[in-house]
Amino acid sequence: MIGLVLKKNADKFTVEVEDKKFICQARNLKEQGIFVGDKVEVNGDVIEKVLPRKNVLIRPPLANLDKMIIVIAKAPKPDFLLVDKLLIFCTLNEIEPLLCINKSDLGENFVEEVIKNYEKATKIVVISTLDDTVFDLKKEIKGITALAGQSAVGKSSIINALLKENVAKIGNFSKKVERGKQTTRLVELYEIEKGNYLADTAGFSKLDERLLNVDEYELRKYYPEFIAPSHNCKYKSCLHLSSKDCGVCSAVKNGEISKLRYENYKILQENIKNIKRF
Repeated sequence: MIGLVLKKNADKFTVEVEDKKFICQARNLKEQGIFVGDKVEVNGDVIEKVLPRKNVLIRPPLANLDKMIIVIAKAPKPDFLLVDKLLIFCTLNEIEPLLCINKSDLGENFVEEVIKNYEKATKIVVISTLDDTVFDLKKEIKGITALAGQSAVGKSSIINALLKENVAKIGNFSKKVERGKQTTRLVELYEIEKGNYLADTAGFSKLDERLLNVDEYELRKYYPEFIAPSHNCKYKSCLHLSSKDCGVCSAVKNGEISKLRYENYKILQENIKNIKRF
């Protein structure tokens, strides 16, 4: 029988087979490992084989991810560099990205500013778990979808709202330090609709540039707004950092490209170069 791994707890796996859930153990699969999201062959209560994966993430341990919903909110203070890194990570791993602005009730100006900065980079959905806008997210969940973002942006609240029950633990937000306490410990898939699952994870609140596996010349390809015909440079090898003849630099000065996104690009350029030095 072929099943889907919904949850891992120590050496026990919850596997869904034909709408039924079984607690299984693995047989001789330590070297390959088993991840939440894996499709597996099951014999009785034993996982005997892991089927080929579309992709696999080590942290969080998740396989066959189709889509990533990157969640931000006005509070805690957004880490837009993390957002940019996650967008690049998605492209590298054949994962469809979506930017979700949660807690829209906290500030209309904030929402408008985020849309202005990211509308050329990815699709954006604006929601609040306090009203029906949260269900706009439901139609975006396809295959295996992960929620990603900082602690306390409302990832667990989104899951609870979509399922209409308290299945995901909600953490507290500290106004003093403007950050949340991580409450998600295990990766688990929740079925939102038939065949469509949402994963609550603890592993996307940070992302080391080493996981991006791009060099300074490739990085520019992952900023789609840089590629517009009107922003072309005279030099094919231009890194878009300071040249007077650089179309991207000119577009930033003219407000055609987000300054926030451009500054993040420069930070990533420097970080990637530092990694190569060591």
